[in-house]
Amino acid sequence: MQNKFEELKAQALLAIKAIKDSAELVALENKLLGRKSGELTNLMKGLKDLGDGVKKTVGQLANTIKIEIEASLASKRRELQTADWSVAMEKERLDISQPSLPPQERGHFHPNTIIQKDLEDLFSTMGFMVLDGPELESDYYNFTALNISANHPARDSQDTFYIKGHSNWVMRTHTSPVQVRGPQKYGVPIRAIVPGKCYRNEATDVRHEHTFYQLDGIVIDKGINLSHMKGVLEAVAKHLYGPETKVRMRPKYYPFVEPGVNGEVTCFLCKGQGCRLCKKTGWLEIFGAGPMHPNVLKEGGVDPKEYQGFAFGFGLTRLVMLKYGIDDIRLLESGNLKFLEQF
Repeated sequence: MQNKFEELKAQALLAIKAIKDSAELVALENKLLGRKSGELTNLMKGLKDLGDGVKKTVGQLANTIKIEIEASLASKRRELQTADWSVAMEKERLDISQPSLPPQERGHFHPNTIIQKDLEDLFSTMGFMVLDGPELESDYYNFTALNISANHPARDSQDTFYIKGHSNWVMRTHTSPVQVRGPQKYGVPIRAIVPGKCYRNEATDVRHEHTFYQLDGIVIDKGINLSHMKGVLEAVAKHLYGPETKVRMRPKYYPFVEPGVNGEVTCFLCKGQGCRLCKKTGWLEIFGAGPMHPNVLKEGGVDPKEYQGFAFGFGLTRLVMLKYGIDDIRLLESGNLKFLEQF
């Protein structure tokens, strides 16, 4: 009986060593150690027929042989798994020695976007939200809510594009509708700017374009007055054109503010001495502003007896032209790469 166990052990270890893949190993394991018909299992079943003295000795030998076979099977299994993993890794191997690809051309911000982001950063440091409104706007928000009635002369200067079959919808002529939409949505007090694209039915030339950019702003709170408005606008002017820049405000009519002012800054090119850029005046017009009209506050759901506010508007497109010395507004919407690659 002992010889049979020793012979089985020798054959099993040789067979395990010769195995080449995991499937063969599983089949051999079942052949040797299977619970019902395994060769070692069948031999061990015969131990019950031996005498007590022999049974103990042969039983210990059988257990030792079983442990050795199981250890050999486990070792072979690890060996095959390592080999399988190596093959898989070789299939997925990447050639990292490939030379670098030629540099690809990358785009950059449009000059309008450069100035817009610069002003957004500035106003954010002063606690302003950056809001947006729909470019396809209702007649109510674009005109009526801003104190521009149906027969108001301001509608002539802000003639725009209308939607066929929808007379109450227009392409917005300014970003000012958010002067009403902002308080309606966020309540008061509120500080916000609204940069964005606007449209007007213009005869295009070097100074006029049917598509352009504006940046409106509002501040609504208790106790707001003209000194607060001037402080904000001076901060913007000094940020854009330097700490020596001066601001002057002269009366001008805007329907949605009362009183309205025309905002000018000292020419950054000639420092107020007079040049071609400022038409020899020493001043550049860059914004319109004024305390918000009570009618506009009411349209925004604000009680004008309790809250006051001011609104201002910059022509972003004009600021871009002044900043970069652009003498034809049509270049900004042309998509001309030779022009845009300069920025």
